[in-house]
Amino acid sequence: MDKIHLLQKWIDESGNIVFFGGAGVSTESGIPDFRSVDGLYNQKYDYPPETIISHSFFECNPDVFYRFYRDKLVVGEAEPNAAHRYLAKLEQQGKLKAVVTQNIDGLHQKAGSKAVYELHGTLLRNYCARCGKEYPADEIVRTAGVTRCSCGGLIRPDIVLYEEGLDERVLTESVNAIMNADMLIVGGTSLVVYPAAGLVRYFRGKHLVVINMSPTGLDNEADLVIADKIGKVFSQLK
Repeated sequence: MDKIHLLQKWIDESGNIVFFGGAGVSTESGIPDFRSVDGLYNQKYDYPPETIISHSFFECNPDVFYRFYRDKLVVGEAEPNAAHRYLAKLEQQGKLKAVVTQNIDGLHQKAGSKAVYELHGTLLRNYCARCGKEYPADEIVRTAGVTRCSCGGLIRPDIVLYEEGLDERVLTESVNAIMNADMLIVGGTSLVVYPAAGLVRYFRGKHLVVINMSPTGLDNEADLVIADKIGKVFSQLK
């Protein structure tokens, strides 16, 4: 039995699937990842991207942060791809219980998924770092320079910056979903960003599947490894 047919068989037999995904899920929607050859980490800036999107840099150099945000983080008119759509369909069928994602683009929800745990937050919400007032998704984009609240505080995207901890509620719900799954599909992630990547270690179910273009640290433990684009793989499933 080839890998695609085996994956389909396991999905058909499973009733509690969890998907854990990263940047590779959205690259087929035209959103660059951070670590591939063409990713943001390999492009040239005055500062490394991971420095620019850190908490301390945001506070000390907000002008550079906002310029980088508008230039490289805004997803614009990006649309869900075959991977997002297939996961939404699995949820509608009652098979997929949760999507745990490291992405901040909101494409899973745009495709129709409801149970989405966003480990690193979302670009679709903004809030004032001083008073907490919420602002719409386009607030930073439609302004120029440093975007401030009426109280004078900095308006920031609701994402987890470097040096910041993950949301405890999202973390707990993600762990519970993975622990209770009978099948875990890990896709489009190199599994090098912690603590998020460490969550897959909570899986105790029957089938562990890894779908990623490059090798991951989980490959040797997986029951099935497919080295391909995840949208391409999911488009072959029913």
